[in-house]
This record gives sequence, structure tokens and C-alpha cells, in this order.
Amino acid sequence: MMKKIDTSTPIKAAGQPPKLIEEFIGNVNSGNEEISIARMKSPRGWSEPGQRPDFTEYTIVLKGTLVVETAHGTCEVNENQAIIIEKGEWVRYGTPRGDGAEYIAVCLPAFSPGRAHRDE
Repeated sequence: MMKKIDTSTPIKAAGQPPKLIEEFIGNVNSGNEEISIARMKSPRGWSEPGQRPDFTEYTIVLKGTLVVETAHGTCEVNENQAIIIEKGEWVRYGTPRGDGAEYIAVCLPAFSPGRAHRDE
């Protein structure tokens, strides 16, 4: 059955300065617990607490650079690049340089604050 999504729902983001999350598909906007798809717009200087999520996250950077830190190292994901963070892997995202970043995040199963397991 087809289900058209007419608009996204803004979701409060962790970290500072504030990041815009626009959920198109997921727990909040479409009632879908299996997958979430959201557009993120993070400003220069944004960072969030680390997390060890109960979901795999697939991220595609549309503009700018996203810095991704894991227990195995840090890498920059630039425009037209992607990264996969497996379920249970510790990760921290940030946009410390340039004009920030715009990216699409897909989470399987869908993102929820309880599944993120953020650092204290």
C-alpha cells in the first residue's frame, strides 16, 4: 500500500549549537519502527555526545563535511561520500569546520532516543 509523506517533522537534536533534524520516515513522522530516514542540517561547531546505538546508521553527506569519531579512529565524510556505523559501535558525530554539513541519515531499526544509548 502506498503512503505519501507530505512533510517532515522537526526532531529535537542532541548537542550544541542546535542541529536541525527533519524526520521524513520513522517513529515520529510516519509511525514506522523498522526504519527512519531524516535530513540533518548541522552548523559549524556542532557536536553531540557519543553513543552506542541499537541501530545501524547509514549516512550520506550532501554538503559540507561530517566528522565521525569511533573507537577505531576519526574520519571526515565529505560531500558525495557516505559512511556506515554498525549497531553497537560507539560513535560521535560533529561538524567542527567550514559551514557545517547537510546529510541524510537512515537508521535500521528506526532511531529513537532510547535506542541511541548516549554517553552521560
